[in-house]
Amino acid sequence: MAYAPPRPRRPGGGPPRSGPPRRRRGSPADDPRYRLRLAWVLLAALLLVTGTKLVFVQTVQAGSLAADAEKQRASRITIPAERGSITDSDGNVLAFSTESKALVTNPRLINRTKGPEAAAYKNAMAEAVASVAGGDPEELKRALNTDRGYVVMATAVDPGPARDLREKFPEIAEESREARQYPGGNLASNIIGAATWSADAQKLVGRIGMESADDELLAGRDGFQVADTAEGSRTVIPGSVRSEQPAVSGSDIQLTLDSDLQFQVQRMLADYAAESGARGGSAVVLDRETGEVRALADNTSFDPSNLLNADPATLGNKAVTTPFEPGSVNKVVTMAAALETGVAKPEDVLEVPGQIKFADRTIRDAWAHGLDRYTLTGVLAKSSNVGTLMTAQKVGPDAFSEMLGRMGIGMKTGIGLPGESAGSVPPRATWSGSTFGNLPIGQGLSMTVLQMAGMYQAIANDGVRIPPRVVASTTGPDGVRVPAERPEPVHVMSPETAQTLRTMLTAVTQDEPGQTGTGPAAAVDGYEVAGKTGTAQQVDPETGAYSRSQYWITFAGMLPAQDPRFVVGIMLDAPKGGTSAAPLFHDIASYVAQRDNLPVQTTPPRVQRLQLE
Repeated sequence: MAYAPPRPRRPGGGPPRSGPPRRRRGSPADDPRYRLRLAWVLLAALLLVTGTKLVFVQTVQAGSLAADAEKQRASRITIPAERGSITDSDGNVLAFSTESKALVTNPRLINRTKGPEAAAYKNAMAEAVASVAGGDPEELKRALNTDRGYVVMATAVDPGPARDLREKFPEIAEESREARQYPGGNLASNIIGAATWSADAQKLVGRIGMESADDELLAGRDGFQVADTAEGSRTVIPGSVRSEQPAVSGSDIQLTLDSDLQFQVQRMLADYAAESGARGGSAVVLDRETGEVRALADNTSFDPSNLLNADPATLGNKAVTTPFEPGSVNKVVTMAAALETGVAKPEDVLEVPGQIKFADRTIRDAWAHGLDRYTLTGVLAKSSNVGTLMTAQKVGPDAFSEMLGRMGIGMKTGIGLPGESAGSVPPRATWSGSTFGNLPIGQGLSMTVLQMAGMYQAIANDGVRIPPRVVASTTGPDGVRVPAERPEPVHVMSPETAQTLRTMLTAVTQDEPGQTGTGPAAAVDGYEVAGKTGTAQQVDPETGAYSRSQYWITFAGMLPAQDPRFVVGIMLDAPKGGTSAAPLFHDIASYVAQRDNLPVQTTPPRVQRLQLE
């Protein structure tokens, strides 16, 4: 009988279980059905999140996202209005605008398309652009040899050369701009000023002078385009314009200046200031009848086409911004008041001592003398401080103050140029005895050369002062010319007083033995010249007292004396030695007389008695 092994016993000692063996229980992850159910749950959750986000984007964020997308595709591009021109009285152009191109490129794009040759290609491009537009080629190379998306290589290139560069280097793009041209160079630059391109405003912007003061009038109104632009630039993709508003051109301004005269006055003044060693100087020529400015110059000027490199000291317009003490040219105020009020006549004889006590001050003449006998004309022609103050005492401070106001001293002329100074006159209520000892001889008050010339324009114009103006007219984009508003005339003195003063002032340029005035160097052959010299001490900034070596030298006068056409005012700042401004007046007046063919006087000039034995 064969041996049979015993059957295993169940745990616990029970008999072994009969039937097939049970399957061993494993992890739920091993169950395929469980994994399928889990996948469906995760998919459903993902779809729920995605759907929710989609709904949020399409509803809540739809507007902002659409706007952002539009910004990425389209740009609002400013269309600069054409800037108005500036011309002289004859229509000669002093400032105008031309089409110009800025040259831009995309170094990143060049790097991608040129590969290993990109650096050499960009260097060649920099050399070519610099040779046409100027600038430092090495600086351009540094800008191009980067991975930037937009580089401006030149800001103002004429369209022809710009086109040639684009043909040679297709990666160069153009941006339309406007360039300001000044065909006269520094001619009237202190008046006109300068306008330059603004990258922020994307148009020409007036920086100084009339270009700045009248910027809104000259600039017009910009237009715009909404269009797609090429990557990294403002270049419009053709056919992509969505909306457009055309620009409205600026207005043209015509000045009262005479370009030829302006050129000569600038040249003569600059030369004379340099020869005399003056720190500065200004000059103005006015039309006697209208008060219009024919020339207005400082001894220094600048090139408005190169404003960036201009000396800051040359950029102002000192003829209207910088007042000075006028000295003896102010003595006509006393004489005008004396004649107008009837307290004195030209032939009156004054016993003039060498000095006079005025309040707590002693005033002397510029030359030492004893008791001299001068006519009132001689007091003016010899420029006697003492005789002038003796006359001022007869006039009185109230009448003198009133005449100063009528002459326009202490108030702006309203010429319309930026930075104009009103000068200064002490308020009448603050005057002391010593104040009235200063003002009649041109100390203690200040004026600009334009105000000084305005006083003499009133004398030349039979007592009627016309505040000076430099703008003749404007012409809008519609082509309609609008004359500038004429200033209100100011009655300063009677025609008789003005004529008498003109005759007295001719004695200043008189050159006769024993009867010579202070300004014979201003005389012009063939004409009577009426004018007045002036010398005023400057204040020493270290001591606060009047200097004995630094002076303002002035001259104001008119030609021809009895039927004036022009009034000229000159100021020199601290020339060396005993320089007079009379010779410069002579040069300017002679040029005007010859150029305009002023009638020559056929009768010999009168000789006036200035001093009695």
